[in-house]
Amino acid sequence: MPNLLLAGPARPRVAASRPAGAPETVAEAVVVRGLRKSFGATAVLQGVDLTVPAGSIVALLGPSGCGKTTLLRSIAGLERPEAGDVRLGERTLSDANGFVVPERRRIGMVFQDWALFPHLSVGRNVGFGLSRSERRDGGVEAALALVELTGLAARMPATLSGGQQQRVALARALANRPAAILLDEPFSNLDATLRVSIRAEVQRLLRDLSVTAVFVTHDQEEAFVVGDEVAVLLDGSLVQQARPADLYDGPATRAVAAFVGDANFVPGSAGGTVADTPVGPVPLRAAASGPVDVLVRPEQLLVEPGDDGVVERVEYYGHDAVYLVRPDGGPVVRARILAAPVHRGGDRVAVRYAGAPTVGYPATGEAPVCVGAAAGA
Repeated sequence: MPNLLLAGPARPRVAASRPAGAPETVAEAVVVRGLRKSFGATAVLQGVDLTVPAGSIVALLGPSGCGKTTLLRSIAGLERPEAGDVRLGERTLSDANGFVVPERRRIGMVFQDWALFPHLSVGRNVGFGLSRSERRDGGVEAALALVELTGLAARMPATLSGGQQQRVALARALANRPAAILLDEPFSNLDATLRVSIRAEVQRLLRDLSVTAVFVTHDQEEAFVVGDEVAVLLDGSLVQQARPADLYDGPATRAVAAFVGDANFVPGSAGGTVADTPVGPVPLRAAASGPVDVLVRPEQLLVEPGDDGVVERVEYYGHDAVYLVRPDGGPVVRARILAAPVHRGGDRVAVRYAGAPTVGYPATGEAPVCVGAAAGA
């Protein structure tokens, strides 16, 4: 499938440390407001708001089937929403009054399966959306050099490795100098080792070019590594968008907390900015009163010799280890240590909280005690 481009006047360029010979890009912000999309009776997007500042990378994170790809396709113009606005810089691409077709949006897209034309050479794939003069003036060669595939223009896609095919797809998206680029789980077809190395290359390239990018993934580690910000989409709703550290430390809902990283929810009784729990007093990010479920990350727990609970199981991973400990009067919690385990199943130990102030959720619901505190304010 060809890249998706919106024709229009040039915009002010975002300054960047641009690799030599790289196609010039004109980064613009992507803004989505109130986007709704259904397929039949199934509501897939339910009033989604998303902001991607010009020149930044936002990782769109969520489980399979939550609407990530539909949102991406709606931004690209491959799906027509029932309601809401999509803007690229100062231009409205989709709203109640009009709809700009995909080829005029000036948005590049890298698909999950890369969507290379198998009957076209690498060079013709990359140059598919370029004018004859752009191809003659070296646009294809510059794009291939950008992804370190110089000299492969005459090859056919089937003769390339998976990692090389992925780079061809990226070069094709960048060759047209898009105002924004959308990447739909572009590494999912790669093996684990290659995925990490290609991911690092793509992240570096996007940052060097200051390309506005939306990167879809269901992998939390990938989202945290690649994204300047992470936007969490659950059941068709964008529930939180924040910097990775803020999202991890202050998830807006219990559902986000459970989805983003390992999470213990420890019952407690809050009185002000401290909650009494089976793992000792836990400081809270906002004052609360009454029963709460306190978010405790495994690395925030210390396990020491003592008599507060019992080790039920030990999981050793080489680079770290996890104790599953049942405190007296509380549920089993996971505690992570960056060392070889010294306790064994059945040992009596002390377990206590040793982290920064965290979030307390009402014991009977998912809403945070204080939205501002939970969101990292």
